[in-house]
Amino acid sequence: MFVAHASLALAGTDRVENLEKALVRRDVIGQAKGILMNRYDVDADEAFARLRRASQHTNTKLHDVAAWLVACRNP
Repeated sequence: MFVAHASLALAGTDRVENLEKALVRRDVIGQAKGILMNRYDVDADEAFARLRRASQHTNTKLHDVAAWLVACRNP
């Protein structure tokens, strides 16, 4: 019985960590979309489409493309 409870507790911890990572990634993608929307005067859907295309063309995860854009943006 203890093993079952411990297993559930660990699964819950992993789930919380995964949700926190997802929120951080979502925020970075949102920042990158905002940069593209501002720079190219496009809407949110077009900005996301551009991120997605860049991800596919470079065979890079979308989050990594977004993080690069956020890190390298011109002030």
